[in-house]
Amino acid sequence: MLDEFLTQFLEHLRYERNLSEHTLRNYESDLQQFYDYLAPANPKTGKRNEPALTDLDHITVREWLATLHTAQKQKTSIARKLSALRTFFQFLVREGMLEMNPAKLVSTPRLEKKLPKHLSIEEAIKFVETPNAETDLGKRDRAMLELMYATGVRVAELTKLNLGHIDFKNRLIRVTGKRRKERIVLFGEPAVEARRRYL
Repeated sequence: MLDEFLTQFLEHLRYERNLSEHTLRNYESDLQQFYDYLAPANPKTGKRNEPALTDLDHITVREWLATLHTAQKQKTSIARKLSALRTFFQFLVREGMLEMNPAKLVSTPRLEKKLPKHLSIEEAIKFVETPNAETDLGKRDRAMLELMYATGVRVAELTKLNLGHIDFKNRLIRVTGKRRKERIVLFGEPAVEARRRYL
C-alpha cells in the first residue's frame, strides 16, 4: 500500500508540480530508502511487511534519521531526505490518508556553516589582469574587475551601477545593496586608471 502512495506522489510531482528529472530522482531515491527501512524485503521471498500508515509517527522518522547519522551520512543529505519525507507526508495529509504530518515534528539537522574561500593576493591580481586590455570588451571587464576588487562590492551590485553612481574625482561610489540599503564606498587609483582606459 505504501509503495502505491509513493508512486502516486511521484506522479503528482512529475505531472502537477512539473519538477525536473534530477529533482524527481532525488525524491524517489530518498523515499525509496525510507521505504526500504520501514519494510525491508525478505531476502528469500522478496515480500515486504509494510506497517500501516497510521503507525508512522515522528519517532519512526527520528529513528530512520538516526540510522542515517550512524551510517555517517552528511547532514546536508539527511536534511534533504527529511525535507522529501515532509513533502510526501504533506501529500498524504492533503489526500486524506493521514491526519497530520509526523515529519513536521522532527527538527532539521543543524548544518555547519562553511567559511567562504578567498583568493590570495597573487591570485586576485592574476584574476583582475585576465581580460585582454587590447580590446574594448577587455578594457570594460578590466575596469569592472578593478572596481570590484577595490571596493568589495557584490557582482549584483556592480552590474547595477551606472556612471552617475561613481564620483571619480573623490574616488567613491554610491552602492544600493540588499534591502535597498545605500552605502558609500571608496576606491583607489588603479580603478580610476582602468576606467580612463575604457572610456
